[in-house]
Amino acid sequence: MKLAWMVGAALLAAAVPGAAAGPADDEAAIRGVIARMESAWNRGDFRGYMDGFQNPGVVFVSGGKMQDDWQGTLDHYVRDYGGAPERRGTLHFYDMTVDLLAPDAALLISHYHLERPAHPQEGINTRLFRKVDGKWVIAMNHVSSYEAHSPPEK
Repeated sequence: MKLAWMVGAALLAAAVPGAAAGPADDEAAIRGVIARMESAWNRGDFRGYMDGFQNPGVVFVSGGKMQDDWQGTLDHYVRDYGGAPERRGTLHFYDMTVDLLAPDAALLISHYHLERPAHPQEGINTRLFRKVDGKWVIAMNHVSSYEAHSPPEK
């Protein structure tokens, strides 16, 4: 009896501390992914930016087109935004809302602003996050752009 109680207590103790993150922890982790992506973009690290996306299976939709998987999305960023810092611009995500749909799925909707001398961009991202191997990643990303206005207040 004592052994059964000790085994049960050990299993319970092992399960409770890190077994499942609560909603606030999951939301913080998802917002952390976005913060790391923004930081990576702004230092010109497109591969670091792509760490936020499911690899290889991300579905990425922008400008009425679907990118070709994770590598195709990375190639798009390097081709269209790579090179000089002014071409890449400074990216900022804001007005984020996170809706936890299930223990392994969440929807994030946010605005973004890409400030750069030529062709500043602004729009809305709709992102389906999935928790894969304990890590939140973007499984589907849809971008809707509109004419850029002045940069958002921080």
